[in-house]
Amino acid sequence: MARPDMPVNVAEKLSKVTEYWSPKTILEANGYEMKAVKVKGEFVWHDHPEGDELFIVVKGELTIDLRDRQSVTLDAGDMFVVPRGVQHRPVAPEECEVLIMDAAGVVNTGGVASELTAQDEWI
Repeated sequence: MARPDMPVNVAEKLSKVTEYWSPKTILEANGYEMKAVKVKGEFVWHDHPEGDELFIVVKGELTIDLRDRQSVTLDAGDMFVVPRGVQHRPVAPEECEVLIMDAAGVVNTGGVASELTAQDEWI
């Protein structure tokens, strides 16, 4: 776990992520976790009823499909908050590097059982 007095290098952490859709926690602050993840292809439709989810694109392009709302497309440097309880599905045609922040202990697939459900893991 990163301490407040220890810098975290995002590029170095992302270089350690080897599997798509398998977020790794890189720091925790005030009950929220920042996770590094590489994505490619389509994720599963899911939601997080316990809180909002922040996406920050570091490299590449990420589209977030939203149920009953217009999809949003994010480029490197863009960020977007998916509100609590909103069904969404991230999609990346090519490899994309992303930081995700949500409440500690939140499962990446929400309540949806999937082969893409990741275990909590720190890098």
